Amino acid sequence: MRIWSDPTKRRWIAWTALAAAYALVSVHRLSTAVLAEQLATAFSTTGAALGTLHASFFYIYAAMQLPAGFVADRVGSRRAVTAGTVVMSVGALAFSVADSYPVAFLARALIGLGGSLLFIAILRFCANWYRPTEFARMSGLTIAAAGFGGVLATTPLAVVVAATDWRTTLFGLGLAGFVLATVAYLLARDSPADAGLAEIEGVPLAKTPSLSAVASNAAGVLRERETWLVGTVLFCGTGVNITVFGLWGVPYVVQTYEGVSVTGASVYTLAGSAGLLLGPPLVGWLSDRLGRRLGLMVTAQAAFTGSFALLAITGQPPLPVVALAFFAAGFLAGGYALGYTVIKERHESGASGVATGTVNTLGFTGAALFPTLMGLILDAYRTGETINGAQVYSTLGYRIAFGLAAAAGLVALLASITLYRSQENQ
Repeated sequence: MRIWSDPTKRRWIAWTALAAAYALVSVHRLSTAVLAEQLATAFSTTGAALGTLHASFFYIYAAMQLPAGFVADRVGSRRAVTAGTVVMSVGALAFSVADSYPVAFLARALIGLGGSLLFIAILRFCANWYRPTEFARMSGLTIAAAGFGGVLATTPLAVVVAATDWRTTLFGLGLAGFVLATVAYLLARDSPADAGLAEIEGVPLAKTPSLSAVASNAAGVLRERETWLVGTVLFCGTGVNITVFGLWGVPYVVQTYEGVSVTGASVYTLAGSAGLLLGPPLVGWLSDRLGRRLGLMVTAQAAFTGSFALLAITGQPPLPVVALAFFAAGFLAGGYALGYTVIKERHESGASGVATGTVNTLGFTGAALFPTLMGLILDAYRTGETINGAQVYSTLGYRIAFGLAAAAGLVALLASITLYRSQENQ
């Protein structure tokens, strides 16, 4: 069968299998927005506590990104994705039966532990199967897989939860994870050579680095100023988008606009995930086509900042404006996603897992911190009312929370400008 023996076609089968598992990671990490009211009621949480429960996924996820790079470089993408998906799914099953806040916190952290291995492992796979001139679009497509999972975590998830309950839904997601882990193991291989195929012209020869080489690569990556600048961009962009689309976006719409249900509000965070689905691959394709990275990053960060500044200034704009702002923020993730390509291109192929894992650590540290920070802001603006047992926050509280998002976008913009100027001076 030619599609199986042609490495340029076989790679798409393998990537799709890996990306499907990564989409499930995104369902888990963004599901809290739809589940917010039910989780707040089930575990009697404040806004800060709910933010911390949501962020428990990201505490371990962020801490694991550099180790995930080690794992991807040493054991390969296939085994890393399979093992990570299995661990994530065990965590989902545990979360579905959690009877207390501490158990739920630890179960969601276990979901984050498993999910932490997938993104970097898939980027490592792309480095082994795709040419350097194809890498930006592949990293964009991989992020788009997360966007697809984010779409599933909005209205479709809300419909399923409404038809069953949140515990049954999480249990089903856990079972789905075991299926996807099996598919990834059967269909993916770490390189064309591992699949018994010819090398792809223009793709650097894949080599498994020694432990000492991995340690040396990590030290080199951490010494570079560019690592910390790219990491700052990802810290702000990833942290803000995951917090808004994955937690506070749905409560904002439900509590600020009269007569909007959780399912109805999820349509607006769906707009953000749809932007994430479309933007990164299009921006990555444009970047590969033009051979430019940082100019596009600067432009995207400026617009990203503006989208949240609009919500901070207006507070309660017409709902179509909310949808547009959320869609723009998701679409413009393509700008900060170029950071993975920028950092990967500064290092040899054998160091790609460590390099991308390092900046991803910083990105998901933002995802771990912003939910609680926004929750603390909102707790200061509680109205004293509740909806189905969940706290209600004032419009002013949400405006200040979006102001924090806009301020983070501004920091990312300044970091991307610094990167651009550094490149111009080289």
